Amino acid sequence: MPSSALLRRALGRAGVAEWPGAGTPADRGLLLLRADHVFDAAVIAELARSPGTMLLRAEDRRPVALHLPAGADPAAREAATAALVQGGSPPLGLTAATPAELVGAYNQALRKRGTPYVLELTAASRHAVEWRMFGGAYKGVTDFVTKHVWPRPAFAVTRGCAALGITPNMVTAASLAMVFLALWWFAQGQFWPGLAAAWVMTFLDTVDGKLARVTLTSTKFGNWFDHLIDMIHPPFWWLAWIAGCGAVGLPLDYPVATGVVIFGGYVLQRLQEGLFIIAFKMQIHIWRRLDSLFRQVIARRNPNLVMLTIATLFGRPDLGILAVAAWTAFGCVEQLFVTLQAALARRRAPLRSWLDG
Repeated sequence: MPSSALLRRALGRAGVAEWPGAGTPADRGLLLLRADHVFDAAVIAELARSPGTMLLRAEDRRPVALHLPAGADPAAREAATAALVQGGSPPLGLTAATPAELVGAYNQALRKRGTPYVLELTAASRHAVEWRMFGGAYKGVTDFVTKHVWPRPAFAVTRGCAALGITPNMVTAASLAMVFLALWWFAQGQFWPGLAAAWVMTFLDTVDGKLARVTLTSTKFGNWFDHLIDMIHPPFWWLAWIAGCGAVGLPLDYPVATGVVIFGGYVLQRLQEGLFIIAFKMQIHIWRRLDSLFRQVIARRNPNLVMLTIATLFGRPDLGILAVAAWTAFGCVEQLFVTLQAALARRRAPLRSWLDG
């Protein structure tokens, strides 16, 4: 889409209305932005909350946007507009700031540190701008498959979906279909078709969130739709896998106990994470660098699928699900230990994420 269209979406989400006439009332604040640039949505939102600010590109400190406070006289508006169009020093009374100075480097919602972007959009820079936008939409603390395997293919598919007008909810609906296909095939002992469906689902789960963030089309319904699917389906996959092992003549010695460990452990991990947020006002995997590293391999859907895929390659899906059970139990113990450490550390000083440094 044109950068101006994306800019209008960002402004709308920041609660900024576009003035329809040629002039603007002097008693209203005024945002002016160069439409030949792509702005990080967080930068737009913060600029809207910061009257008296001129935004500069970090690389050359060229003015690209400004927020004139209400009551600015016509001469000040003309001078500010000239500075924005022609470049130059900020007019008197305006504070200059780069995107990083305005917003900061820590993105709590995406659990990562990163420089917010303001990028000039040209035919030559288009691909680089799209890749930077896509990277800006990626979570920093996640599993190793999502973090290291999916980015390049997910970028291509996200770009294609945006060009074709495919919405994030459409992608999420397709991933839900894969959830049920994988569940059925796992329960029948058809592990390879089930794994194929499961891996497609995990890939689409990466695409839908990135598509929503880069096109600024996320909705409350879409957010709940995606997260409810993510939260509910994994333990049922593993229970179906246990049933499938019996169907192909590889029954577990203690299938009920294994299922209880997997299902109960999954629920317990989620409860531990929720209680950590309530108690310490942060997610358990962003407290220390080690916690973020462990999040890459913790017993969640994608790391578990890696174990099950490897075990199936060797013809032992039963050993794969036992490994999932053992790793789930270990994850519960590890998170309990981290919670106890956090409680002791808070006695000495308030907890702070290593990313917010």
